[in-house]
Amino acid sequence: MARACARHILVKTREEAEKLKARITKGEDFGKLAKQYSLCPSKRRGGDLGEFGPGQMVKVFDDVVFKKPVLEVHGPVKTQFGFHLIQTIYRS
Repeated sequence: MARACARHILVKTREEAEKLKARITKGEDFGKLAKQYSLCPSKRRGGDLGEFGPGQMVKVFDDVVFKKPVLEVHGPVKTQFGFHLIQTIYRS
């Protein structure tokens, strides 16, 4: 079965997610921004969600992690929790 490791930043608005993505694109550290701005408890680990398999996350989140290019920052992705910026670290 496929496995992946990803990290994310969760915020309330699309606008906030887009501003953070622009900062990452300009070279700011994803993990530091996650620690400062993310609403998810994973922020203590720089947004690191660890390793998981398909179906363990909501579908739109899974679609990014298991189908989009690795190491790129994707999003904003809307879920019932808010807006995510997602980076897949590895996938096997």
